[in-house]
Amino acid sequence: MKLEFFFDYGSPYSYLADSQLVGLRTRTHCEVVYRPMLLGGVFKATGNRSPAEESVVPKLKYQSLEMQRWVDYYAVPFASNPFFPVNTIQIMRAAHAAQQAGVFGEFHTAIFGAMWERERNLGDAEVLVQELEDSGLDGQSLVSRAASPEVKELLRETSDEAVARGVFGAPTFFVGDEMFFGNDRLPFVERRLLDS
Repeated sequence: MKLEFFFDYGSPYSYLADSQLVGLRTRTHCEVVYRPMLLGGVFKATGNRSPAEESVVPKLKYQSLEMQRWVDYYAVPFASNPFFPVNTIQIMRAAHAAQQAGVFGEFHTAIFGAMWERERNLGDAEVLVQELEDSGLDGQSLVSRAASPEVKELLRETSDEAVARGVFGAPTFFVGDEMFFGNDRLPFVERRLLDS
């Protein structure tokens, strides 16, 4: 079975969900299909908004507590990025460029680590390039390719497809046509995969 993973590197819950996918693949023998989308575009198209824009103070505080609970539960490294929320359009385009170049695995690990473990400002193109270079990738080439009309269109198409299929936030998973929203839905994703 295929598991489609719609995500944005600016989403901390996408990072948390991603940390569980190796185990999920091992237990279910699914194929994970990574679908980089622009979360800001999805929010705009659906009328949703970032949890960072929450105006109810108790809810905002609770969100931080809940995030820490998941970090502790998964026992993964995590740092609250001081540059959050980051405009991720260039990063998400670069993800598509990395898929085209056949280096997505390395790119994916580097970017989630830079964003949610090392607190880097990936909205800054120079920082993005340097993080990729430090990971052994040709950062300048990937960022240049990300600016091409073809790659820009790939990101737009993926984001539009996500919205058309009912996506309103990240992370969102699909097993066939069945949608699961949120890191906390991974047990349901696993059950669905095992039942397939």
